[in-house]
Amino acid sequence: MCLICNRIDLIKNHQNPYFVKELETGYVVIGDNQHFHGYTLFLSKTHVREPYDLEPTIMTKHLQEMAMVSRAVSLAFNAEKMNIESLGNGDAHLHWHLFPRKSGDLNHHGIAGKGPVWWLPAEEMYAEKTKPNIQELEQLKCSLKNALESLKRP
Repeated sequence: MCLICNRIDLIKNHQNPYFVKELETGYVVIGDNQHFHGYTLFLSKTHVREPYDLEPTIMTKHLQEMAMVSRAVSLAFNAEKMNIESLGNGDAHLHWHLFPRKSGDLNHHGIAGKGPVWWLPAEEMYAEKTKPNIQELEQLKCSLKNALESLKRP
């Protein structure tokens, strides 16, 4: 079983502390590491490699939900710009990385100018100090849940 499927099983068994909300086509979770404050993932409920592998109506709904989650992340964490990526080279299960970005968020790491999050060395991005404690995690989840709910209201 793939890593994403395992994480979804933990959500279904109420054992994933990063879980925020279930949507029709996927699950919203806070990222394990928070170098980029508010980093979130949107995990497809369907185990496919690419968005185009979904049934057309599901694909349309999934992309709409991903865009809504991205907007909620932007609102909740005051992003100046969102970086949205579906990579899947390591975990070939459709999932989206949603990074809220702010000016200069790479500059203090010896990286000049603007660039993708992946310019940050992995040992910094995934450093133990970037993992939220229980209180921080609850605050992140609450902020994102509130933003998601505000977007669903007419």
